[in-house]
Amino acid sequence: MAGIELIISSICNATICNAVYDNPLTDGHVSQKQTETLLLANEINGKHLKIGTYNNFPLSWIERDENGTVQAYGVAFKIIDILQQKFNFTYEIVIPHRNFEIGGSKPEDSLIGLTNTSKVDMIAAFIPRLVRFRKLVTFSRDLDEGVWMMMLRRPKESAAGSGLLAPFNNFVWYVTLASVLCYGPCICFLTHVRSKLIKNEERPLRLSPSFWFVYSAFIKQSTNLAPEANTTRVLFATWWLFIILLSAFYTANLTAFLTLSKFTLDIETPEDLYKKNYRWVSVEGGSVQYTVKTQDEDLYYLNKMVTSGRAEFRTLSPDQEYLPIVKAGAVLVKEMISLEHLMYGDYLTKTREGVEEAKRCTYVVAPKPFMKKPRAFVYPVGSKLKSLFDPTLAYILQSGIIDYLEHKDLPSTTICPLDLQSKDRQLTNSHLMMTYYIMCVGLASGLAVFVVEILVKRYINIKIKPIDKVKLKKFKRSKRSPRYDDSGPPPYESLFVKPKFKDSEKRWKMINGREYYVYEDARGGTRLVPVRTPSAFLYR
Repeated sequence: MAGIELIISSICNATICNAVYDNPLTDGHVSQKQTETLLLANEINGKHLKIGTYNNFPLSWIERDENGTVQAYGVAFKIIDILQQKFNFTYEIVIPHRNFEIGGSKPEDSLIGLTNTSKVDMIAAFIPRLVRFRKLVTFSRDLDEGVWMMMLRRPKESAAGSGLLAPFNNFVWYVTLASVLCYGPCICFLTHVRSKLIKNEERPLRLSPSFWFVYSAFIKQSTNLAPEANTTRVLFATWWLFIILLSAFYTANLTAFLTLSKFTLDIETPEDLYKKNYRWVSVEGGSVQYTVKTQDEDLYYLNKMVTSGRAEFRTLSPDQEYLPIVKAGAVLVKEMISLEHLMYGDYLTKTREGVEEAKRCTYVVAPKPFMKKPRAFVYPVGSKLKSLFDPTLAYILQSGIIDYLEHKDLPSTTICPLDLQSKDRQLTNSHLMMTYYIMCVGLASGLAVFVVEILVKRYINIKIKPIDKVKLKKFKRSKRSPRYDDSGPPPYESLFVKPKFKDSEKRWKMINGREYYVYEDARGGTRLVPVRTPSAFLYR
């Protein structure tokens, strides 16, 4: 029950209930601060205040009725209504000439100018608490933290690039290419070093066969090399293991990329605006313009874009007038709550117009904020309203009323998120563009090699002797001839050349109860051909 009583008391204190100073728990003692609060409340009772505000939907905005009377709305004036009901005052709305927070040629052009010259009693708007403002006006307690975000047109394809290159970043591709180019020479060098240190029958591998082995294994093709030394076999197995793992990672990530519909934006931070020289726009006379043009602020480096014309500040009303600028390729920098209402309104408009669902989310918000600043109401320096209103504002903030008012007209889900969670994903030419590039480059390379061969054979007079057909000869085993090792793989040409032998060369032999023909092949080795068994039909 204690929690419920605390909630009720917080709402009560923030709205219509007066302070209970006759509580028996206080023994009738009233502090000096409470006494001053009562005096200020009596002083403001029935008083008429001048309250300044400006158009900053949905936090505050202004409308004129048929009689020309100015009416103010928004979250700020919901709070003013609570204060008015509790302290019993009346007010009139004062509007700056140019709808600025700060700046202009005259004090009447901005809210800070009106407050600094005491032409208004307070500002009912969410003004960021900036360092320079503190010297000119007095801020109330913080009402919320303003988050400025960047809104841009949703790209048609991810900034990660083509689908075939998406699984790995550029650094991984560079390392893979370096591995393919370097591992062949490493095999050639190591086999030459081994042949110098260990004298045996295996010859060192030349550079050309080593390179083609690495390339063929990279594209998962076989090879006609038959290494016998354990060192060479380990080198081959290491490269095959590397290719197996690389292919597994690539295949899995490529499947995930083509399945998910998440986009990677080209602009995510303010640094991206500067490095990639993107055109961007923000509200004229607002805190963004002040922050960018102030040397003491972290975003001062963006002022170079303002001087070069890549960034500009405009005053447009309503906010929907910014949409054509964003659609043309610019980035809009504004408060997050304003961008959410802007995107949601655009989504509802396209829904009413019958636009298909996949095309309703035209805009997207960058994942990282442009800047963050606490925001509050503003009073003239030395105003007594701060000490009177701040306790009530604290109750309003703690009860969650401000957060509720800011988001009550928005859906509970994220509006047009970066990941649209599409159920279907069709491949487009942009995903397969790299395959077309590879095909074109391969054809161009083959044509270039063909032209070089013609030039070499016809004009440089290099005679290349034609290779005769392989003539199988009978090699007699001698003491000098190396013994053929059956543990290694058979030579590549033996897979396509049928063994030819005469009847005089055959020798019949019984082994383990089975009959075999024994003959010597082209390399001097002994072969056994089964006789009178079903497997003998394979050798006919």
